[in-house]
Amino acid sequence: MSNAISPRPRAIGVTKRHFPIVVSQFNQVYVQGLVDHFTVELRSLAPVATLALHQVPGAFEIPIVVRELASQKRGDAIIAIGVILQGETNHAENLSRSVTDALQRIAVSHGTPIINVVLSFDDENQARARCLEDEINRGTEAARAAVEIANVISKLRNK
Repeated sequence: MSNAISPRPRAIGVTKRHFPIVVSQFNQVYVQGLVDHFTVELRSLAPVATLALHQVPGAFEIPIVVRELASQKRGDAIIAIGVILQGETNHAENLSRSVTDALQRIAVSHGTPIINVVLSFDDENQARARCLEDEINRGTEAARAAVEIANVISKLRNK
């Protein structure tokens, strides 16, 4: 996982965008840190954008709600947020791969940008650095990616 954070895209300005966020309730402290950083960055880039928060029990349930939102064309980009911490078995690795693969299939099949912020960490130190702190926060990075891909798709579909 890179320690670099993506550059800031051009702000949207007055263009109205909608960004649904599907969040896991598991590892809630870290997930909330990502949501908070995402929201702050998005508000600075797209002040008139609307957000809709959809909570699910865990990371495994994220794709089904994302699929429903994508099938209803309910967002300019859908943001999936969850935190998976490695335990003593390979369950975290299997879960992370399953969720990532499902989100990619949904994005391609529905033509809806999905920002995958379902993150897998070896330990809580990694989670803290990327979810709660400012330097390499993946929530901030996700907001930038959401705005950038919404701009790209909007340009492509308006021509």
